[in-house]
Amino acid sequence: MKEFLDIVDEYGVPTGEVVERSVAHAEGVMHRTSHVWLLRKKADRVQVLLQKRAAGKTFPGCYDISSAGHIPAGVDYVPSALRELQEELGVTAQEQDLICIGDLYQKWDDEFFGKPFHDRQYSRVFCMWLDQNEDQFTLQEEEVEGVIWMDLLDCVRGAESQTFPNCLVPEELAMLEKYVEKL
Repeated sequence: MKEFLDIVDEYGVPTGEVVERSVAHAEGVMHRTSHVWLLRKKADRVQVLLQKRAAGKTFPGCYDISSAGHIPAGVDYVPSALRELQEELGVTAQEQDLICIGDLYQKWDDEFFGKPFHDRQYSRVFCMWLDQNEDQFTLQEEEVEGVIWMDLLDCVRGAESQTFPNCLVPEELAMLEKYVEKL
């Protein structure tokens, strides 16, 4: 089944045109994603939930954002974020549970499964507080191999030094750190 995405401008605003997801990545067409970082406090330290990407995904076996996904054409950031939380992790949340911590433009070029991959995405980044053990999540096996809680500071340091396999974006981790520092 083909998945269509809104083409957006440099501010993440839909232009009125749509593109098939595979074409967006083949040609580097700007589209939107929503990202949700799940947070909890343990022993006065903030932890972040990381998902381990499934084998059939880009960056297989790497740790990534708690929940993220492309926004289908005609859908907005929040409904998409809530849907991804439910699909990937089995987490039922409401709009008021999400805390918007900013927007991020990402551009990178790579090759996946023998094909060129040009990503141009405008992401709205949210966080949400949820104190739940790893085994309480219902994982979407096609997307998520597993989840782990990690101390936020350890996550940032590990991502910077590449001491664990990850596809985390430093600018996004900085946004999350800035939010947590204000608490």
